[in-house]
Amino acid sequence: MFSWLNNNQSGEPEKIELDPNNIPAHVAIIMDGNGRWAQKRHLPRVAGHKQGMETVKTITKAASDLGIKVLTLYAFSTENWKRPTDEVNYLMKLPVDFFDTFVPELISNNVRVNVMGYTDQLPKKTQKAVADAIEDTKNCDGMVLNFALNYGSRAEITTAVQEIAQSVQQGQLKPEEITADMISSHLMTASLGQYQDPDVVIRTSGEERISNFLLWQIAYSEFVFMAPHWPEFTADLLAQAIYEYQHRKRRFGGLTK
Repeated sequence: MFSWLNNNQSGEPEKIELDPNNIPAHVAIIMDGNGRWAQKRHLPRVAGHKQGMETVKTITKAASDLGIKVLTLYAFSTENWKRPTDEVNYLMKLPVDFFDTFVPELISNNVRVNVMGYTDQLPKKTQKAVADAIEDTKNCDGMVLNFALNYGSRAEITTAVQEIAQSVQQGQLKPEEITADMISSHLMTASLGQYQDPDVVIRTSGEERISNFLLWQIAYSEFVFMAPHWPEFTADLLAQAIYEYQHRKRRFGGLTK
């Protein structure tokens, strides 16, 4: 069993134990609250993004140590381009700085980088940092650190439908041959194989919405919403979320005895 100290409602530390046989294979996190964390401290929003990058490093190592197979992090959405130009420019530099400093640790922890999203629309330097990190970690066969970067689920599903429709138009496929598995195979998570659908989705900062994230893949995911902002998120809080997940009954639309 994995043992962790957790603060209960009275503020007293209590010991929680995770069942190593029930660790979620795919954990997806909506990393929310960087800006609010900074504003609470009278800092510029970019300071929250910088601290959030350090949290990514901490949680990546913690997830790998727990035996999680895939950790998907919602880093930048297709809607985030609407933010102020200075903030967007800073966010585009973050992957460059992140991979420049963290790839050696990823390799030492046997973690492979994967990136899904419309990366061809990113600045050239960001594209290069992403491509280099994928190449440098390609031989790692431990946990997959999967970044959703310039990703939006509606756009992803639209692209998948267009690809399938093209096959129908070309006479390679009949409409009645379209299946759920086929649709999944055209989504950006297809390369994750058996782990493409998250077991649990965690959202920080107290917000309780999906924000256009993995709409198809989370059909039967468990959700854990947590109050701390992402820069405050810790390995202990990750363990707490998994502990909550382990005490859910997953029925997948059926019944359990």
